Amino acid sequence: MKKRMEAKDLITVGIFTAIYFAVFFIFGMLGYIPMVYALLTLIIPIACGVPYMLFLTKVKCFGMATVMSVLCGGLMVLTGHTVTPLITAAVFGLLADLIFMAGKYASKKCSVIGYSVFSLWIMGMMLPFWIMRDTFETMMLNSMGADYTAATIGIFDKVALLFPLMCIIGGVIGAFFGLAVLKRHFKKAGIA
Repeated sequence: MKKRMEAKDLITVGIFTAIYFAVFFIFGMLGYIPMVYALLTLIIPIACGVPYMLFLTKVKCFGMATVMSVLCGGLMVLTGHTVTPLITAAVFGLLADLIFMAGKYASKKCSVIGYSVFSLWIMGMMLPFWIMRDTFETMMLNSMGADYTAATIGIFDKVALLFPLMCIIGGVIGAFFGLAVLKRHFKKAGIA
């Protein structure tokens, strides 16, 4: 384990953030369907498990997961979300980094737990539903229209309390899926 990040570590973070965010964005597009939007806190951690587990094979120093999460949170702010994804990304990225460090960046158990915690940064996109509901509804109404907003808010009212649990479950499933793909494909190819 290295003590400090170097330039090549930041390049690695940048490359994997781009890959992670591309997968995140592709599956996030499913949110145009109101019922699926409510399931994104489960779907996205599963879908992003493979690139994140591959990223963890390259992480050798503290802070890399935090930088990645802050970049993702910042990208969400740039795409029109409130500042809450940036805040949750910083918090859960740091917690994930601490978990990875506790496992010396080699423990599969810590990788699964850390990725589940990391995945909670997604809650930053859902937080406005609870803490600034009027803003959340107005933002959705302006971008998606009245029918979509009414359908989505109706679904959110029923399942929103499950979002953190869905992030954790999705993170566990995504981590195990990612580890299985790494073992089967990337290690044979000498990439991981």
